[in-house]
Amino acid sequence: MKTVMRAAVLATAMGLVLAACAAAPEEQPANTSKPGATATAEPIDYKACIVSDAGGFDDKSFNQLSYEGTKRAAEELGAGFAEVQSDSETDFQGNIEAMVAEDCNTIVTVGFALSAATVESALANPDIGYVLIDDAADNDFNGTKDAENIKPLLYDTAQAAFLAGYLAAGYSTTGKVGTFGGQPYPTVTIFMDGFKQGVEYYNAQKGTAVEVIGWQGNDQGSFTGGFEANDTAKGIAAGIIDQGVDVLLPVGGPIYQSAMDAIADSGKDIALIGVDADLFVTDPSTEAIILTSILKAMDLSSYETIMAAGAGNFDPTAYVGTLENGGVGIAPLHNFESKVDPALVAEVEALQAAIIAGDVPVTSYLSK
Repeated sequence: MKTVMRAAVLATAMGLVLAACAAAPEEQPANTSKPGATATAEPIDYKACIVSDAGGFDDKSFNQLSYEGTKRAAEELGAGFAEVQSDSETDFQGNIEAMVAEDCNTIVTVGFALSAATVESALANPDIGYVLIDDAADNDFNGTKDAENIKPLLYDTAQAAFLAGYLAAGYSTTGKVGTFGGQPYPTVTIFMDGFKQGVEYYNAQKGTAVEVIGWQGNDQGSFTGGFEANDTAKGIAAGIIDQGVDVLLPVGGPIYQSAMDAIADSGKDIALIGVDADLFVTDPSTEAIILTSILKAMDLSSYETIMAAGAGNFDPTAYVGTLENGGVGIAPLHNFESKVDPALVAEVEALQAAIIAGDVPVTSYLSK
């Protein structure tokens, strides 16, 4: 079982079982590599570029993973590379256009908040390939992309969150688990929906009545109104903790840091579940309380997309990460491995296989 719990999300190091004025771009030489990276002997005539959302590339979450995947691909290709960070939403359009001015062949934009600006730039520059992470580029909601030269990278994290919900329900001793989000966007609530479905499935299988505090579904739940670690996020976390939960899932980048503060203030033994990246790895301060993390392999999908584009094979078809293709998963239990019943771990492993086989349905806006 330890071998299973340490399984990787394909080529990544993350486990599956349980997986205005633009800032001046930072340009790097084509063949600059770091230890462990493999660059081509000769530079190629191709340039990959990336624009962050307001979280920046060191957010220990989806900006960081997307950056790492894009940069790794550029290094291995021997390609040019440029990056620019956004400090606020007003930077998005200018930062994307700065990358256009840098003669980028492919521009990666990170997060649904950049969708409108990405579409506008893509329509104006049909010869550039755009990669939009975590959004379908369908701003008029008619079911099709708004620009043909955009490749959306999407992740059906409800599948992985289902596993985390089942795990949380089985781990809980109070019979209450909680979740809250930044804002009720589909890319946020998909985690909360999957988590709730997993808890409900556990109850149906076990005849229990574990409650989910903070999320009722249909956009009814607890939200901070943003994605900042602040007093509002801490207060919401504290309110959920006060209702007796012993597992807490914050969905929204750095708001998990506020949840950690609330857990520390409570003096209670509460396990944290992370999102996007394996927080045990990206943020060692979580090591004592992180049960698992719900993963989106954005580093892998961005890496593979840029590798293909650099080889002249840019495919604008949308990618959807699932448990089956390794695009989503849950992280290893790490320090909680000895605290979780091995029988529960085996059930989660079997549940993953059942979801992949289609025997246990998980619903989300990406599965409809």
